[in-house]
Amino acid sequence: MALRPNPTLRQRRLGAELRRMREQAGLGGSQLARELGIQPAQITQMESGKSGISAERLRTIASVCMCTNEPLIEALANMASERGKGWWEEYRSTLTIDFLEVAELEGHAERITFCNTVYMPGLLQTRAYASAVFARIVPSLPPQEIETRTAFRLRRQEVVRSGATPLRAFIHEAALRMQFGGPVVLVDQLAALLEDSERPGISVRVVPFNIDTFPGAGENLIYIEGPVPELDTVEMDVSQGALFFDSPANLAKHRTIFSSLEATALSEERSRDFIRSIMKEVTSTHA
Repeated sequence: MALRPNPTLRQRRLGAELRRMREQAGLGGSQLARELGIQPAQITQMESGKSGISAERLRTIASVCMCTNEPLIEALANMASERGKGWWEEYRSTLTIDFLEVAELEGHAERITFCNTVYMPGLLQTRAYASAVFARIVPSLPPQEIETRTAFRLRRQEVVRSGATPLRAFIHEAALRMQFGGPVVLVDQLAALLEDSERPGISVRVVPFNIDTFPGAGENLIYIEGPVPELDTVEMDVSQGALFFDSPANLAKHRTIFSSLEATALSEERSRDFIRSIMKEVTSTHA
Protein backbone atom coordinates (compact mmCIF):
# COMPACT_ATOMS: atom_id res chain seq x y z
CA MET A 1 0.00 0.00 0.00
CA ALA A 2 1.33 3.44 -0.97
CA LEU A 3 2.32 5.74 1.87
CA ARG A 4 0.30 8.89 2.48
CA PRO A 5 2.41 11.91 1.52
CA ASN A 6 0.35 14.28 3.68
CA PRO A 7 -1.61 12.49 6.41
CA THR A 8 -4.49 14.46 7.91
CA LEU A 9 -4.53 15.70 11.49
CA ARG A 10 -6.83 12.84 12.46
CA GLN A 11 -4.57 10.24 10.81
CA ARG A 12 -1.56 11.70 12.61
CA ARG A 13 -3.48 11.64 15.89
CA LEU A 14 -4.25 7.94 15.47
CA GLY A 15 -0.55 7.31 14.91
CA ALA A 16 0.40 9.41 17.93
CA GLU A 17 -1.98 7.41 20.13
CA LEU A 18 -0.41 4.17 18.91
CA ARG A 19 3.02 5.52 19.79
CA ARG A 20 1.77 6.63 23.20
CA MET A 21 0.30 3.18 23.80
CA ARG A 22 3.60 1.52 22.85
CA GLU A 23 5.69 3.86 25.02
CA GLN A 24 3.42 3.35 28.03
CA ALA A 25 4.06 -0.37 27.66
CA GLY A 26 7.81 0.28 27.70
CA LEU A 27 8.29 -1.18 24.21
CA GLY A 28 10.63 0.10 21.53
CA GLY A 29 9.55 0.22 17.92
CA SER A 30 11.74 -2.76 17.03
CA GLN A 31 10.33 -4.79 19.92
CA LEU A 32 6.75 -4.15 18.83
CA ALA A 33 7.61 -4.94 15.22
CA ARG A 34 9.12 -8.26 16.29
CA GLU A 35 5.97 -9.14 18.26
CA LEU A 36 3.82 -8.34 15.22
CA GLY A 37 6.11 -10.04 12.71
CA ILE A 38 6.63 -6.89 10.63
CA GLN A 39 9.50 -4.55 9.80
CA PRO A 40 10.38 -1.72 12.25
CA ALA A 41 9.86 0.78 9.42
CA GLN A 42 6.20 -0.20 9.33
CA ILE A 43 5.81 0.82 12.97
CA THR A 44 7.33 4.20 12.17
CA GLN A 45 4.98 4.62 9.21
CA MET A 46 1.89 3.74 11.26
CA GLU A 47 2.87 6.03 14.12
CA SER A 48 3.47 8.95 11.74
CA GLY A 49 0.09 8.47 10.09
CA LYS A 50 1.70 7.77 6.71
CA SER A 51 0.43 4.20 6.70
CA GLY A 52 -3.10 3.08 7.46
CA ILE A 53 -3.95 0.39 9.97
CA SER A 54 -6.88 -1.99 10.20
CA ALA A 55 -9.09 -2.15 13.28
CA GLU A 56 -8.01 -5.77 13.75
CA ARG A 57 -4.32 -4.92 13.76
CA LEU A 58 -4.96 -2.02 16.11
CA ARG A 59 -6.57 -4.37 18.61
CA THR A 60 -3.60 -6.72 18.25
CA ILE A 61 -1.22 -3.86 19.02
CA ALA A 62 -3.32 -2.92 22.05
CA SER A 63 -3.09 -6.51 23.29
CA VAL A 64 0.69 -6.65 22.80
CA CYS A 65 1.00 -3.30 24.61
CA MET A 66 -1.15 -4.64 27.47
CA CYS A 67 -3.64 -1.80 27.06
CA THR A 68 -6.87 -2.55 28.94
CA ASN A 69 -8.62 0.76 28.23
CA GLU A 70 -11.49 -0.71 26.19
CA PRO A 71 -13.30 2.60 25.45
CA LEU A 72 -10.07 4.06 24.07
CA ILE A 73 -9.30 0.94 22.02
CA GLU A 74 -12.80 0.99 20.55
CA ALA A 75 -12.55 4.69 19.70
CA LEU A 76 -9.18 4.16 18.00
CA ALA A 77 -10.54 1.17 16.09
CA ASN A 78 -13.37 3.36 14.82
CA MET A 79 -10.84 5.96 13.68
CA ALA A 80 -8.83 3.27 11.90
CA SER A 81 -11.97 2.10 10.08
CA GLU A 82 -12.94 5.54 8.75
CA ARG A 83 -13.22 5.91 5.01
CA GLY A 84 -14.20 8.79 2.80
CA LYS A 85 -13.38 12.48 2.94
CA GLY A 86 -14.96 15.39 4.76
CA TRP A 87 -16.48 18.43 3.05
CA TRP A 88 -13.40 20.50 3.97
CA GLU A 89 -11.31 18.54 1.45
CA GLU A 90 -12.95 20.62 -1.29
CA TYR A 91 -10.81 23.53 -0.06
CA ARG A 92 -7.47 21.68 0.05
CA SER A 93 -6.10 23.52 -2.99
CA THR A 94 -7.41 26.95 -1.97
CA LEU A 95 -6.81 27.30 1.80
CA THR A 96 -3.87 26.58 4.09
CA ILE A 97 -3.82 23.33 6.04
CA ASP A 98 -4.75 25.03 9.35
CA PHE A 99 -8.25 25.76 8.10
CA LEU A 100 -8.82 22.17 7.03
CA GLU A 101 -7.50 20.71 10.28
CA VAL A 102 -9.77 22.90 12.41
CA ALA A 103 -12.79 21.85 10.36
CA GLU A 104 -11.73 18.19 10.58
CA LEU A 105 -11.54 18.40 14.38
CA GLU A 106 -14.92 20.08 14.61
CA GLY A 107 -16.46 17.57 12.23
CA HIS A 108 -15.64 14.70 14.62
CA ALA A 109 -16.18 16.55 17.92
CA GLU A 110 -18.51 15.40 20.66
CA ARG A 111 -18.57 18.92 22.15
CA ILE A 112 -16.74 22.19 21.44
CA THR A 113 -15.83 24.77 24.09
CA PHE A 114 -14.43 28.23 23.31
CA CYS A 115 -12.53 30.70 25.44
CA ASN A 116 -12.25 33.98 23.51
CA THR A 117 -10.52 37.14 24.67
CA VAL A 118 -10.03 39.12 21.43
CA TYR A 119 -12.82 38.28 18.99
CA MET A 120 -16.04 36.26 18.82
CA PRO A 121 -15.79 32.47 18.41
CA GLY A 122 -15.50 31.64 14.72
CA LEU A 123 -18.54 29.36 14.81
CA LEU A 124 -20.69 32.26 16.06
CA GLN A 125 -19.45 35.05 13.77
CA THR A 126 -21.66 36.85 11.25
CA ARG A 127 -20.52 37.14 7.64
CA ALA A 128 -19.68 40.84 8.00
CA TYR A 129 -17.79 40.31 11.25
CA ALA A 130 -15.80 37.33 9.91
CA SER A 131 -14.92 39.23 6.75
CA ALA A 132 -13.71 42.18 8.83
CA VAL A 133 -11.57 39.88 11.00
CA PHE A 134 -9.84 38.50 7.91
CA ALA A 135 -9.51 41.97 6.36
CA ARG A 136 -7.36 43.20 9.27
CA ILE A 137 -4.64 40.57 8.71
CA VAL A 138 -1.13 41.95 7.97
CA PRO A 139 0.00 41.80 5.20
CA SER A 140 -3.40 42.37 3.65
CA LEU A 141 -5.18 39.51 1.91
CA PRO A 142 -6.63 39.92 -1.59
CA PRO A 143 -10.44 40.30 -1.66
CA GLN A 144 -10.97 36.83 -3.13
CA GLU A 145 -8.95 35.21 -0.34
CA ILE A 146 -11.02 37.08 2.27
CA GLU A 147 -14.21 35.87 0.61
CA THR A 148 -12.97 32.25 0.46
CA ARG A 149 -11.99 32.26 4.13
CA THR A 150 -15.29 33.85 5.13
CA ALA A 151 -17.32 31.33 3.11
CA PHE A 152 -15.35 28.48 4.69
CA ARG A 153 -16.03 29.83 8.19
CA LEU A 154 -19.76 30.04 7.47
CA ARG A 155 -19.70 26.48 6.15
CA ARG A 156 -18.11 25.35 9.43
CA GLN A 157 -20.99 26.93 11.29
CA GLU A 158 -23.37 24.33 9.85
CA VAL A 159 -21.93 21.91 12.44
CA VAL A 160 -23.41 24.08 15.19
CA ARG A 161 -26.54 25.17 13.37
CA SER A 162 -27.52 21.52 12.90
CA GLY A 163 -27.59 21.05 16.68
CA ALA A 164 -25.56 17.85 16.33
CA THR A 165 -22.54 19.16 18.24
CA PRO A 166 -23.06 21.01 21.56
CA LEU A 167 -21.13 24.25 21.87
CA ARG A 168 -20.07 26.26 24.93
CA ALA A 169 -18.57 29.73 24.58
CA PHE A 170 -16.85 31.66 27.36
CA ILE A 171 -16.37 35.16 25.93
CA HIS A 172 -14.38 37.84 27.70
CA GLU A 173 -15.82 41.35 27.80
CA ALA A 174 -12.84 42.55 25.76
CA ALA A 175 -13.95 40.37 22.84
CA LEU A 176 -17.50 41.70 23.13
CA ARG A 177 -16.25 45.29 22.84
CA MET A 178 -13.52 44.84 20.23
CA GLN A 179 -14.65 46.31 16.92
CA PHE A 180 -13.98 44.65 13.59
CA GLY A 181 -15.68 46.52 10.78
CA GLY A 182 -17.08 49.32 12.94
CA PRO A 183 -19.93 49.78 15.42
CA VAL A 184 -22.75 48.70 13.08
CA VAL A 185 -21.02 45.37 12.40
CA LEU A 186 -20.42 44.91 16.14
CA VAL A 187 -24.04 45.60 17.08
CA ASP A 188 -25.26 43.15 14.42
CA GLN A 189 -22.75 40.59 15.71
CA LEU A 190 -23.91 41.02 19.30
CA ALA A 191 -27.53 40.64 18.20
CA ALA A 192 -26.64 37.42 16.36
CA LEU A 193 -24.77 36.20 19.45
CA LEU A 194 -27.89 36.76 21.56
CA GLU A 195 -29.97 34.83 19.06
CA ASP A 196 -27.47 31.96 19.00
CA SER A 197 -27.40 31.84 22.81
CA GLU A 198 -31.08 30.83 22.74
CA ARG A 199 -30.51 27.94 20.35
CA PRO A 200 -30.62 24.37 21.71
CA GLY A 201 -27.12 23.04 22.33
CA ILE A 202 -25.44 26.46 22.47
CA SER A 203 -24.32 28.05 25.74
CA VAL A 204 -22.88 31.58 25.81
CA ARG A 205 -21.38 32.93 29.04
CA VAL A 206 -19.57 36.21 29.55
CA VAL A 207 -16.42 36.84 31.61
CA PRO A 208 -16.62 40.55 32.55
CA PHE A 209 -13.67 42.82 33.31
CA ASN A 210 -14.55 42.93 37.01
CA ILE A 211 -13.97 39.20 37.54
CA ASP A 212 -11.16 39.04 40.09
CA THR A 213 -9.13 36.35 38.36
CA PHE A 214 -9.09 35.29 34.74
CA PRO A 215 -7.74 31.72 34.48
CA GLY A 216 -5.13 30.86 31.90
CA ALA A 217 -3.33 33.20 29.53
CA GLY A 218 -4.92 35.57 27.04
CA GLU A 219 -5.00 33.29 24.00
CA ASN A 220 -8.17 32.29 22.19
CA LEU A 221 -8.61 28.61 23.08
CA ILE A 222 -10.84 25.85 21.78
CA TYR A 223 -11.31 22.59 23.68
CA ILE A 224 -12.59 19.85 21.40
CA GLU A 225 -13.91 16.74 23.10
CA GLY A 226 -13.50 13.35 21.46
CA PRO A 227 -15.44 10.13 22.06
CA VAL A 228 -13.23 9.44 25.10
CA PRO A 229 -11.26 11.97 27.22
CA GLU A 230 -7.92 10.65 25.95
CA LEU A 231 -8.85 11.83 22.44
CA ASP A 232 -9.66 15.42 23.39
CA THR A 233 -7.70 18.19 21.66
CA VAL A 234 -6.83 21.78 22.54
CA GLU A 235 -6.51 24.33 19.75
CA MET A 236 -4.84 27.67 20.33
CA ASP A 237 -5.28 30.48 17.81
CA VAL A 238 -2.11 32.49 17.21
CA SER A 239 -1.23 35.03 14.54
CA GLN A 240 0.73 32.41 12.61
CA GLY A 241 -2.19 29.96 12.50
CA ALA A 242 -3.49 27.23 14.79
CA LEU A 243 -1.54 25.17 17.32
CA PHE A 244 -2.83 21.80 18.53
CA PHE A 245 -2.11 20.07 21.85
CA ASP A 246 -3.13 16.57 22.90
CA SER A 247 -0.67 15.37 25.54
CA PRO A 248 -2.25 14.21 28.82
CA ALA A 249 -0.52 17.06 30.68
CA ASN A 250 -1.83 19.73 28.29
CA LEU A 251 -5.34 18.30 28.35
CA ALA A 252 -5.34 18.24 32.16
CA LYS A 253 -4.09 21.85 32.30
CA HIS A 254 -6.80 23.13 29.98
CA ARG A 255 -9.55 21.14 31.68
CA THR A 256 -8.59 23.06 34.81
CA ILE A 257 -8.74 26.37 32.93
CA PHE A 258 -12.20 25.66 31.56
CA SER A 259 -13.40 24.38 34.92
CA SER A 260 -12.36 27.73 36.43
CA LEU A 261 -14.21 29.58 33.68
CA GLU A 262 -17.30 27.50 34.41
CA ALA A 263 -17.15 28.60 38.04
CA THR A 264 -16.46 32.32 37.46
CA ALA A 265 -18.34 33.32 34.26
CA LEU A 266 -21.77 34.93 34.43
CA SER A 267 -24.80 32.68 34.09
CA GLU A 268 -26.38 32.36 30.65
CA GLU A 269 -29.23 34.74 31.50
CA ARG A 270 -26.97 37.34 33.12
CA SER A 271 -24.64 37.01 30.12
CA ARG A 272 -27.52 37.87 27.78
CA ASP A 273 -28.33 40.93 29.89
CA PHE A 274 -24.65 41.94 29.78
CA ILE A 275 -24.51 41.61 25.99
CA ARG A 276 -27.69 43.71 25.65
CA SER A 277 -26.13 46.43 27.81
CA ILE A 278 -23.06 46.59 25.54
CA MET A 279 -25.29 46.74 22.46
CA LYS A 280 -27.19 49.66 23.98
CA GLU A 281 -23.96 51.43 24.91
CA VAL A 282 -22.40 51.02 21.45
CA THR A 283 -25.61 52.11 19.73
CA SER A 284 -26.00 55.24 21.86
CA THR A 285 -22.32 56.18 21.57
CA HIS A 286 -22.29 55.98 17.78
CA ALA A 287 -25.84 57.15 17.07
